[in-house]
Amino acid sequence: MQFKDYYEVLGVPRDATADQIKQAYRRLARKFHPDVSREQDASARMSEINEAYAVLSDPQRRAAYDAVGAGHRAGEPFTPPPDWDAGFEFSTEGFDGADLGDFSDFFAELFGRMGARTTPRGARPSGGRGEDHHARIVLDLADAWRGARREITLRSPQLDADGRVRLATRTLQVQIPRGVRPGQLIRLAGQGGAGRGGAPAGDLYLEVQFRPDPHFRLDGSTLVTELPVAPWEAALGAVVPLSLPGGHTLRVRVPAGAQSGQRLTVRGQGLPSNPPGDLELVVRVVLPSAHHPKARQLYEQMAAALPDFDARRQAAADDGLGGHHP
Repeated sequence: MQFKDYYEVLGVPRDATADQIKQAYRRLARKFHPDVSREQDASARMSEINEAYAVLSDPQRRAAYDAVGAGHRAGEPFTPPPDWDAGFEFSTEGFDGADLGDFSDFFAELFGRMGARTTPRGARPSGGRGEDHHARIVLDLADAWRGARREITLRSPQLDADGRVRLATRTLQVQIPRGVRPGQLIRLAGQGGAGRGGAPAGDLYLEVQFRPDPHFRLDGSTLVTELPVAPWEAALGAVVPLSLPGGHTLRVRVPAGAQSGQRLTVRGQGLPSNPPGDLELVVRVVLPSAHHPKARQLYEQMAAALPDFDARRQAAADDGLGGHHP
């Protein structure tokens, strides 16, 4: 995907005011609108202009675009960093599929996700009630196991007196419920936009995501991880300890004859949701290093004692192939 410089499209500086952006859009629209323009590429240019204006005329999209696009040039390869928009507080509800179809893949990649942040049915503002706001927060996986109270800082794009976008920040104390899932919304009542004429404020909805964990990943409510075992534990069977994200140690039974890549399922030990998820373990047999003199001696003894053992033939038999692997 190529980066789009929306400021360059409209021909305005990056610190342009809202009025300057509007004036530039109107000037370009008079020149390139397909109904009046004689330019050969009028339709394509007008599409670019509309897309640039859709971003730069909206303080929230503009602030997010400025944050993710800093240091990038038009046309260069671009991939948004993971969780680039975490901590941005938005009040717009985004776009539906038809709206996104009018714009580029670049636009859809950056702002299409905002379309999922809609207010739950029945909670739309009415009677002067304040707008509901939305933000993504990124938590540690352990927070879902223990539950936690976290201090989060949100950035809310606003226009200052000069018509330029500025980021206001606020800090909130948030209770993270035990068993929270990726994509789940945490509702903070009365923490959205201010109401009008004494009406109540809107709500703030926090969309939960988890940071990548070096040892675990979630597949729905199933917790997946690797289980390293020694050769004798795999061959003879054993009960081995495994530390879970919340700090609890679980003792896992490894069946005799376990092989690397074999999957073991422990019911109810995954995400502590309702109902609890499962724990899926991928066995990894870890060999002692032959650089250790004692280990090398034992390997040599095993090689002498089992001269007919063929690992390739055994693997093929275990896989049900009946022959050697290519």
